[in-house]
Amino acid sequence: MPVYPLYQHHFINIDSQRLHYLSAGSEHAEAVVLLAGFPQSSYAWREVIPLLASHFHVIAPDLPGQGDSDFPASGYDTDSVAERILALLNQLGIERFHLAGHDIGAWVAWSLAAGHPEKVSRLALLDGGIPGITLPDLLPMVGDSAWKTWHFGFHCVDDLPEALITGREAIYLDWFFNRKSANPHCIDAAARHEYLRIFQQPGALRAGLAFYRAFAQSAEQNRQRALKGKLALPLLAVSADQGSIPDMATPLRTVAHQVSSKTVVNCGHFIPDEQPEKLAEILADFFIPSPDKSEISAQ
Repeated sequence: MPVYPLYQHHFINIDSQRLHYLSAGSEHAEAVVLLAGFPQSSYAWREVIPLLASHFHVIAPDLPGQGDSDFPASGYDTDSVAERILALLNQLGIERFHLAGHDIGAWVAWSLAAGHPEKVSRLALLDGGIPGITLPDLLPMVGDSAWKTWHFGFHCVDDLPEALITGREAIYLDWFFNRKSANPHCIDAAARHEYLRIFQQPGALRAGLAFYRAFAQSAEQNRQRALKGKLALPLLAVSADQGSIPDMATPLRTVAHQVSSKTVVNCGHFIPDEQPEKLAEILADFFIPSPDKSEISAQ
């Protein structure tokens, strides 16, 4: 586990499962919760956290089945994962918080905000379609879209991904980081080593794939909840000009009342790694629209 001086590592037990999380900033400040995606961990936020910590109490958990959290045998539908994250925050005494999620972290963030809107002040979703909401059940597999979505179906096949990826994890991860980044050098050797470390842990590959294998269940949960009405809290849709979803905002406006949008330029899918300073500015502007944020841009 890497030691990074600008945040602290913690472990906490939630219903007999151990969750790992990072924290920074004053516990008396407004809380910001950051959820990472596949094939990453809370480490993806390593450069964003200290920039936000000058104004916020920042919490970046590893989801169940991610990073240095435990890898449970089941419970990878996003409602179940969201409940685990909420239990962690409740145990920390955090009653209300801002929330940002990237990739499958965005899946969980949507479920948490839609299921517990009284807990979430503002929601930011980063380059991630939401199962049953903005992500179709049948994903495009032709033309320029194929490289963005092919892995969804592959990850859902039982056993075959494990057989093909095991022992070749570095090749697999490098494909994602090289192909889906506008700036592959931003995910440097140290970062790739860390992502490889967590991906090679016993049970980690199966756990990462389990989020995709629970896709249909997560989608149905989201569809049923959406029938009750649109999300009312403020939502920021963050796209990247070279990311997976060029327009995050338009489809979200069909399911949420207050949607604003930002596009990060010179950036691929891995926004927190590729453009951390710009992302920190965007999130700070959204979470607290008015105060002086000179410390964020100056660091």
